[in-house]
Amino acid sequence: MITKRTLFGATAAAGLLARPALVSAQGRPGIIGSFEAAEQAFIFGLPLVMNYTVMYEFAINRNSGQFKAPFNTMWNDAQVFTWRDTAIPTPNSDTPYSMSWLDLRAEPVVISVPDVPAGRYFSVQVCDGNTYNVGYIGSRTTGQGAGSWMVVGPGWQGTMPAGIKGVIRSTTQFALTIFRTQLFGVSDMPNVVAVQRGYRTEPLSTFTRTAAPPPAPDIRWPRANADLAKHHFFDFLAFALQFSAPQANEAAIRAQMATIGIDGRGTALPHSFFDRMELLGAAFAGERKVEAAVAAAGVKMNGWNVTAVPGSPEAYNGNWMLRAVAAKAGIYANSTEEATYPFTRTTATGETLDGSKGRYTLTFGPNQLPPVNAFWSVTMYHGGNQLLVQNPIDRYLINSPMLQGMRRNPDGGVTLHIQKDDPGEALRANWLPAPDGPIYMVMRLYWPKTEAPSLLPIGQGAWQPPGIVKVG
Repeated sequence: MITKRTLFGATAAAGLLARPALVSAQGRPGIIGSFEAAEQAFIFGLPLVMNYTVMYEFAINRNSGQFKAPFNTMWNDAQVFTWRDTAIPTPNSDTPYSMSWLDLRAEPVVISVPDVPAGRYFSVQVCDGNTYNVGYIGSRTTGQGAGSWMVVGPGWQGTMPAGIKGVIRSTTQFALTIFRTQLFGVSDMPNVVAVQRGYRTEPLSTFTRTAAPPPAPDIRWPRANADLAKHHFFDFLAFALQFSAPQANEAAIRAQMATIGIDGRGTALPHSFFDRMELLGAAFAGERKVEAAVAAAGVKMNGWNVTAVPGSPEAYNGNWMLRAVAAKAGIYANSTEEATYPFTRTTATGETLDGSKGRYTLTFGPNQLPPVNAFWSVTMYHGGNQLLVQNPIDRYLINSPMLQGMRRNPDGGVTLHIQKDDPGEALRANWLPAPDGPIYMVMRLYWPKTEAPSLLPIGQGAWQPPGIVKVG
């Protein structure tokens, strides 16, 4: 972590960088220009560095404790998250994950999915090293039927072989596929596992049963984790950028980064004390700007905050701050049209939610349930650590498949009872157990409807999540 002392040192060192001899010798743009270039490089590069850190731990370092599987290999997670799972904040208990990291350097990789029964939502998100959502397969985009799609790297110019339904183009040579399969309840897990068995990722030559091309050269991967990324951010950015093909809208920022030695070729950065302090100071300033933008992002609705995630390269359109905000707030988040995530820590009137101090309700009026084509859920987390909450009925969320077993209001609406204590047999079906402390809640709308009433476009749609009310 960069402390105030570090920042002071960076500022003092930056002053020494203004010496003409140093600037002239290194061909740098001067103290102000160098600092601004590094600050903008931080904002541009934050998603790339965050992605590399995750990729290193999930697909490269077998001893990381987070390792899933090597490149171009499927990994399935057939479990229901509970309060015992503490590795990932805000875990999703709606859709068990499958995952595969793709190495696209030698040849394309083929993603195959099975027939998925009607009524069971699933999606395959293809996210590249720039954290762009470059393609989707699944219920919303391609339907429930089986098929195979090809993911290609930047510059690929081949032809699409027989048996391939479409091509998804990554802007980077490495990409991530995230498979989400709807779970209806604990007893439904065997059915999810049956679907997961049909997910495949394989090199194109394996799919077509042809000779494989020469393998891509070995890479000397720099060791990475979250702490190293904080202290050596620009080194990781310089490394990761070499696998990202220059885009037309990146010309200005790449030229600016080149003035401080980040040239897109993986070239090592200067390691003098003054240079490192200058970069640390710029990273500190850039991170503060990103954090402020995250705090200001989204639209307030009845105490909930709803933030759009553009997702695709075209939707971001060169807005590097917006891309950094999306990565910082929740890297690999679905694009808004695939899923939308209202979240809250307050009542409709702004009072902080706390299970030790009150009881609350969340009421969906008649014909006012979240407007989705797939399903919706409301998940409870402890406000202090954003983890699931231990409770006597092992219930961590309420979702639309549970409605048939819930008690309805006289007008046809439904009320969720949010409290730490059991409300009794009559209301237990509608009980969302809360912690004995601060509350954080996330509403997930999978495949949100676009026709009215809709949450979309965010801030303009006719539907809004109802506010939480304190009742005792």
